[in-house]
Amino acid sequence: MAVKETLKMGHPLLQQVAQPVTDFNTPALDALIQDMLDTMQALNGAGLAAPQIGVSQRVVIFGVDANPRYPDIEVVPQTVLINPQLTMLDDEMEEGWEGCLSVPGMRGLVPRYTRIHYTGRDQQGDSIERDASDFHARVVQHEVDHLDGILYPQRIRDLRNFGYESVLFPDLTPETEPPEARE
Repeated sequence: MAVKETLKMGHPLLQQVAQPVTDFNTPALDALIQDMLDTMQALNGAGLAAPQIGVSQRVVIFGVDANPRYPDIEVVPQTVLINPQLTMLDDEMEEGWEGCLSVPGMRGLVPRYTRIHYTGRDQQGDSIERDASDFHARVVQHEVDHLDGILYPQRIRDLRNFGYESVLFPDLTPETEPPEARE
């Protein structure tokens, strides 16, 4: 399909609650998901929400394959998650560095729940239900926030932990960049 332009922080669509998907396994939904996959891959993202490419629907995609550059990060299964619902499995939270394709060049230290349960539908409308922890849980929470009009800077507790990647992490190059750098 196509690599789409990602909307940037400040765009009104990114501040809105996205609409639920009611029709599954349609050419329009298939095209949206393919555009999202193409865009995420082209931008080296770990996830993407439909509002980021200008579509106000409750659709997210995410996934991180095994990568020798990041041997300590667990694999996050390639997933299309539609109309997601999250349940926190306990109160434990952890702060971690996040970036976002809609907030390019910046990172912030964001608190997230370490263990979650998520449900939703896949592209065909079949149920998805999984438990996730650590980085997998962080990615899902980040993407679902987009569906509720929330960008990660709104979750940062101390804005001294928010800034440009090149200033916060001057020694990083694309080869050494941790996966938390991008959503």
